[in-house]
Amino acid sequence: MSQVGAPRGRTWSGPSGSPRSRTLRSVAILTSAVLAVTVLAGCSSGDGDDAAPAAAQDNAPTARGLVGDGGTLRWAVDSLPTTLNAFQADADAATGRVTGAVLPALYTLDERGRPRLNPDYLESAEVVGTEPRQVVLYKLNQQAVWSDGREIGAADFVAQWRALSGRDTAYWTARNAGYERIEKIEKGRNDLEVRVTFAKPYADWRSLFTPLYPKEVMGSPNAFNDGARTTLKSTAGPFLLGKTDRKDGSLTLVRNPRWWGSPAKLDSLVLRAVPRTDREAALAAGTLDLAEVDRATADRIALALKDAGAGRAGAQAARLHGPGSAVTPGKALKSWALAHGEDEELAAEVRAARAENKAAAARYARAQDTLSGYVVRKSLEPAYTQLSLNGESGPLADERVRRAVARAIDRRELAESVLKPLGLPAEPPGSHLALAGQAAYADSSDALGGQDTKEARALLADAGWVPGGAQQKPAGTGAGAERAEKKETDAKKKAEGAEDTASDDGLYIVGDDKPGELRAAPRIGPGGPESGTRVLAPAPAAARESAALLARAEALDTGARAAAGPGNAKPDKGVAGAYAPMGSAAPAAVPAASQALGKDGKPLSLRFVLPSGPGSETLRAVGDRIVRMLDAVGIRTEVTKVSDESFFKDHVASGDYDLALYSWPASAFPATDARPIFAKPEPASDGSLLVEQNYSRVGTDRIDQLFDQAAGTLDEEEAGDLIRQADARIWAAAGSLPLYQRPQLVAARKDVVNAGAWGFAAPRYQDIGFKKSETTKGSGSNR
Repeated sequence: MSQVGAPRGRTWSGPSGSPRSRTLRSVAILTSAVLAVTVLAGCSSGDGDDAAPAAAQDNAPTARGLVGDGGTLRWAVDSLPTTLNAFQADADAATGRVTGAVLPALYTLDERGRPRLNPDYLESAEVVGTEPRQVVLYKLNQQAVWSDGREIGAADFVAQWRALSGRDTAYWTARNAGYERIEKIEKGRNDLEVRVTFAKPYADWRSLFTPLYPKEVMGSPNAFNDGARTTLKSTAGPFLLGKTDRKDGSLTLVRNPRWWGSPAKLDSLVLRAVPRTDREAALAAGTLDLAEVDRATADRIALALKDAGAGRAGAQAARLHGPGSAVTPGKALKSWALAHGEDEELAAEVRAARAENKAAAARYARAQDTLSGYVVRKSLEPAYTQLSLNGESGPLADERVRRAVARAIDRRELAESVLKPLGLPAEPPGSHLALAGQAAYADSSDALGGQDTKEARALLADAGWVPGGAQQKPAGTGAGAERAEKKETDAKKKAEGAEDTASDDGLYIVGDDKPGELRAAPRIGPGGPESGTRVLAPAPAAARESAALLARAEALDTGARAAAGPGNAKPDKGVAGAYAPMGSAAPAAVPAASQALGKDGKPLSLRFVLPSGPGSETLRAVGDRIVRMLDAVGIRTEVTKVSDESFFKDHVASGDYDLALYSWPASAFPATDARPIFAKPEPASDGSLLVEQNYSRVGTDRIDQLFDQAAGTLDEEEAGDLIRQADARIWAAAGSLPLYQRPQLVAARKDVVNAGAWGFAAPRYQDIGFKKSETTKGSGSNR
């Protein structure tokens, strides 16, 4: 059931309409897809005994001595950055790629997503005091200087703190998480020491000051808001900003001669704006060296490599599976006869068609030859795709219905459908707050339970959704009311008839559409009246199963599962009474035509919003499978396909959906970064909900408390345990269902090294380059 007339949630946009809000840190620091990679690593920076990530990185690691000096690498981005200020609302992946190469990162992420001290900028960083205040002492690398020759120092830290603390609303910043906890910053015993004192303990202090901007950028609102959008007065990385050509769609980074660390192997790195739908053609034309690609392009490259491995040149490949490969000898003979026949007009048409076919085959052959020079490097991206269940109003406001939806879905089947054909591990994520291989990761999904059709039906029956319920008229309804309802329904259907076309990427990471860009939420439905804010609390009839479910989550919180040895593990069948009340029976089997559920004369139908157009095929295929799974338990769906541009702003963020598929990037600092995603929405004075980034609009006070406690403890083990407790309760609330970790496919020239599918890790830009050939050792690749 779509949410006609329901109140809309909205994000807090800060005072005076400024685009500031507490948003996910990775809004502006990512190096892949959409957001900056800050991977869910829990709170620990120690080595630990964590399990390995689900998939290893695939980036052709090569010792620097085997990498040629020089050359230019052409790297595809979706678009050129609209701003170079990573802390602004419209910062994107391209922003993160630039800042990663030209600005200080005090901590970078390793292959398991753990924050690691970056010796290029720091000699050490540690907590040197906790009473009466937490004090962190940074000791800077004495060689670290800005490109204008000035030493990096306390003045830069102070300027960034003041800009991002949230105290001065003249700064249009998208996030201030952590900076508002700082009480003061001062110089230490010398210019290379910086002492940061916190007003209250902050576990995620390693997340701060990355990237670090010079005081010239952070020192005034004008410089911050406008000055850093297109240029940076000074930088401090292995590369410098070079030329930006908006017409050509390229931004060039050049080697920094003042760089004190290992010098960049490349002479230059060119970021080229190439939409994802155009990347196969760009690769086939040989105009790119490195590009994230979709599965279709990856398959085309694999085919080209197979042809080359079999000794087939492009022309042979074209005859085998290219344009015209389906032409039989008989058809070819007939075409030749028509081209030389007496009907001159027909002959001319056939000759033109034959010429075009020949040209197409030639183009295909050249493309195959070129594509055989690439390889596809693949891993799992530090992000997961989820099914979001909007609990603000409608059937999904009842937690029993949300749980029924979750129990109806086979997450493993969905993960395997996406990842197995790519040869990638297909284990569904067991956590909302960490990914496999991370210190904070624990599979808490059994707080909700696995796929169980009978349990899903029992939950729905307990919530009043039963077969034939759509035909049952609630008390007090009559012919007049029925006609009025029909008129309203017809008007709604007429208004919702149009379909848009979409985008070049169907997998959505929050952060493309930043909170600062969100328009005021319109009403749902044509002229639909606004109603009061729905209280996000369990329906009274669900109290018993809620208590049992939370008790189970509490057992998970406290580690009750540890008592069971590996040999005693049993398949998860749920706990009797933990979901539907004890003794509730699933509805009896009924003919397929009668299985649709209803209540009080209304059918159980959920509006499922999906993007349309090229690049969205995988997401739509997953959506189709979900529709079938829900149909099996009597839940009908109304699939609405919308344009890429409106999908997030106008539907997910504004609450105009019941079900939606989109992805979250992961974070190394979940206590800070994940809190706004799962924070309990707060009522606003106008009757809407302030949802921060909690677009499912489902939350609890206890989840908020656990996040706050995790962010406020300096005991890393305790912080990790609190994060796992919060995750168990997020599963129990059933506002979102993690489905699979996103695949990461990167096409790279065969001789490109130290680049590709990094997985959790941050790129080390100075090591990227072209491998030395056996015959020209010591010479670079001039591209």
